[in-house]
Amino acid sequence: MSAHTEVQIINQDGRPAFAVVPYNQWLELTGQADDSVQFPHEVVGYQVEQGLSLIAAWRKYRRLTQADLAARLGISQPALAQIEKPGANLQPKTLARVAHALGVTVAQLQE
Repeated sequence: MSAHTEVQIINQDGRPAFAVVPYNQWLELTGQADDSVQFPHEVVGYQVEQGLSLIAAWRKYRRLTQADLAARLGISQPALAQIEKPGANLQPKTLARVAHALGVTVAQLQE
């Protein structure tokens, strides 16, 4: 879990006895979290109606140009254009970098 959470420790007889964690974290820790991948309607529309890859659809949804996203990734705009091609076979590390730059999960970029 990479997100910062507020955990409350409850002491009993001067010793830690209980930890109170946010509910979403509890679900994740116990394997009950909803692992479904969700997409905004607009992202699906860009992909289906305009034939964009999920990376390009998310970029457009975030109102970023190719130059904007390329700058976030530290690559050239032509390199990003190659990454955005539908069916591009990206390395997991590259996919993770793109997901981070777009503020989405890797699963939201996988077709």
